[in-house]
Amino acid sequence: MFDRYEAGEQAVLVHINFTHDGEWDDLSEFQMLVSSSGVDALQVVVGSRQSPHPKYFVGEGKAQEIADTVQQVGADIVIFNHTLSAAQERNLEQRFKCRVLDRTGLILDIFAQRARTHEGKLQVELAQLRHLSTRLVRGWTHLERQKGGIGLRGPGETQLETDRRLVRDRVKAILKRLDKVAKQREQGRRARARAEVPTVSLVGYTNAGKSTLFNRITEAGVYSADQLFATLDPTLRRIEVDDVGTAILADTVGFIRHLPHDLVAAFKATLQETQEASLLLHVVDASDERFGDNIEAVNSVLDEIDAADVPHLIIMNKIDSLDQAEPRIERDEEGVPKAVWVSALSGQGIALIFEALTERLSGTMVRHQLRLPPSMAGRMQSKFHQMRCIVSEEYQDDGHLLVDVRLPQTDWYRLEKREGNQLGDFIVSD
Repeated sequence: MFDRYEAGEQAVLVHINFTHDGEWDDLSEFQMLVSSSGVDALQVVVGSRQSPHPKYFVGEGKAQEIADTVQQVGADIVIFNHTLSAAQERNLEQRFKCRVLDRTGLILDIFAQRARTHEGKLQVELAQLRHLSTRLVRGWTHLERQKGGIGLRGPGETQLETDRRLVRDRVKAILKRLDKVAKQREQGRRARARAEVPTVSLVGYTNAGKSTLFNRITEAGVYSADQLFATLDPTLRRIEVDDVGTAILADTVGFIRHLPHDLVAAFKATLQETQEASLLLHVVDASDERFGDNIEAVNSVLDEIDAADVPHLIIMNKIDSLDQAEPRIERDEEGVPKAVWVSALSGQGIALIFEALTERLSGTMVRHQLRLPPSMAGRMQSKFHQMRCIVSEEYQDDGHLLVDVRLPQTDWYRLEKREGNQLGDFIVSD
């Protein structure tokens, strides 16, 4: 869509630290992003500034240094680890004589490569179009000319206006299709709610090991790799949890610092699985020195999508990369599990996750021994089996069923209500 220099795979990276706010972005993470996009980084140019330069983002001297580096190494593209304005991109491209990409454009490009499902591709295209709509004015040199000539007279619409209208129309069409997807997802969630099936959603910083953990728990065979944003498309699988029964485990897209707002908006349908989950499994790379910052970054995105209040359980992953780290459950002052230390790759501690899930999802458990008359023994026995709550059962000589059940208190109250509050009459011991 743009008249630009041909983009290549050889890049010069630019990383500027701004000292005025004390925030030093992680250069190694930026290099991982570039590597994940399939680009070969020839050289990294670093620098420090108090604030961005309005014309070039970097200063005049640094801009010339980058231009000289591009000429020396023969790079096809310059990638900034920052968000650039449309004017800054245009000015830098004119100065460098090659394509310039900012952090948002880089992440969008990675998402475009990773999207596999129809929904994922629509979401990425929507984010790209929203990003593109603010930059149309710099992409062409002829956009302000009005159409003219045979077959082009009539509307008096400039090329720029035409392109903006086409982008708006395409955005509307995508939103319509994503709205349909969202309604289908909502139907699925309502069906699970009616069946009282809890949903557990995996969240975490990108490359924390969510998909590896998902595969270890569900044996789903979901694509996983040691790269950023390996997973874009949400995957749901059924799991069985003791004292809870069936639950749904959802694998979602990873988060990152400075995640573009266009992406958060585009992936609204996907992230709704996170908003409406019964419990979040916040997967953390325990071997990352900055895991504390990563947790804060994820919490920030959760707050942005209104999921900050959803109960969560931290999964400290990759303990196989740590010295003397053992699988264990950490508990709060009330004895409730708050963190589980595991290795999704080796399988260490996976059983502890299920143990913690049982405690976090089941709530208060009750145990009753019932003596049910023949008139209702068969029907109730079938229900108890469906709920997977039978500890022991025995038919007596007179046809009565002596059954010992253990189940969440909420399930017991719900069952009692359905049976007209008469189950309590058959309790022989608790």
